[in-house]
Amino acid sequence: MIERLAIFGATGDLTGRYLLPGLAALRAGGYLGDGFRLIAAGREDWTDDRFREHAAGWLGRAAGGVPAAARSDVVTASRYHRLDLADTASVAGCVAGADPVAVYLALPPSIFPAAITAVHEAGLAPGSRLVLEKPFGEDLHSAVELNRLLAELMDEGEIFRVDHFLAMTTVQTLLGTRLANRVLEPLWNSSHIEEIEITWEESLALEGRAGYYDGVGALKDMIQNHLLQILCLVAMDPPITMGERDLRDRKVDVLRSIRPLDGPGASATRRARYTAGRIGGRDIPGYADEAGVDPARSTETFAEVKLELDSWRWSGTVFRLRTGKALATDRKEVVVHFRPVPHLPIDTPQEPLPNRLRFGLEPEDLTFELTGVGPHAAFSLVPLNLRARHEPAELPPYGRLVLDVLNGATALSIRADEAEESWRVVTPVLDAWDKNAVPLGEYPAGSSGPASGRAGG
Repeated sequence: MIERLAIFGATGDLTGRYLLPGLAALRAGGYLGDGFRLIAAGREDWTDDRFREHAAGWLGRAAGGVPAAARSDVVTASRYHRLDLADTASVAGCVAGADPVAVYLALPPSIFPAAITAVHEAGLAPGSRLVLEKPFGEDLHSAVELNRLLAELMDEGEIFRVDHFLAMTTVQTLLGTRLANRVLEPLWNSSHIEEIEITWEESLALEGRAGYYDGVGALKDMIQNHLLQILCLVAMDPPITMGERDLRDRKVDVLRSIRPLDGPGASATRRARYTAGRIGGRDIPGYADEAGVDPARSTETFAEVKLELDSWRWSGTVFRLRTGKALATDRKEVVVHFRPVPHLPIDTPQEPLPNRLRFGLEPEDLTFELTGVGPHAAFSLVPLNLRARHEPAELPPYGRLVLDVLNGATALSIRADEAEESWRVVTPVLDAWDKNAVPLGEYPAGSSGPASGRAGG
């Protein structure tokens, strides 16, 4: 296990909100020993004490449920280095040493090439690893070029393209539920499943993130990575093992099978952004009026795509991926809609109630909605809900993610070809939207989203 973690971008929100709490949870769980060292690197001209004060403040806010002793240990284990990617000596000061180091690039994707080159020139001890936070590249071309650069400088087994959604307990439960239950896997195909919805809707608005979000938008921020990763686990054929090669091969098969959304396929997409409204008693300004937003960019805060897979298992099933900000409620789930029974031999005017298998992502829960018959002579149909709730996970997603990096477990990281295939799926959509082939709609903040129906009908 690697005992040195260098975070480039250690003064940013990603480190404060997620990486530091993840490390504290690892320490509390006994996964990090007394020899663990955190090298925090950033552009600010800080001292060790200044960073430790900063880290302690974040841990108090974002990891209050973790024992104070574990939070204190992470702070004490940290050292700060001022980072200048253009200065080889500056980078070497962060990563130098005889023992291996995991270098986590908590940086904007536009800086990845410079950071990767700087780390390589500074030199890493044998067995070191490089971690790249999503999004991997800014488009298909940049992802291909980034993979080319990485292949020239490092072995694929040393590269971790991470997506914390893959470390979420319910996402892993989703995979285990479908593969470990004989009652489900024989039904897991287009003959029995009509549609699968993968939804991440949140009431959170921009909340001061214009510097990042306005250059990305909902499609790149959520669908290109997080939701397509969930789609892979929902739709892939059972792997031979859960090892890195078998699991990744099956995920790439799913991405390759997605029918292109170019030309007429663009009609299977929707985009919109929120206007002024109210959420939870608060007045929310329209997205175009938020500080730091350039209205001319036409950045979307809502995106929906209707996907079809050209495969034996899934031909005829609709996959609907949807995400949005500043909506009325939080809805974060995967819902499997089974086809209705072909004949209902009951004398009732009611249509068969649909069977749905619902995986809640936040909060984490599992619900199976079945149909039963009521006690009256009319044989009325009633829902029968089987619900299972999980115990809280020992580790948050970023804790699990960092642990995999330190242990060298790559199964849940994203392979080079998988990253490129994800961009291949969304590139025709981005092109169509740039040409305004799909109009940018609007919806009031605090509403259920744009009112123009669903993508693709």
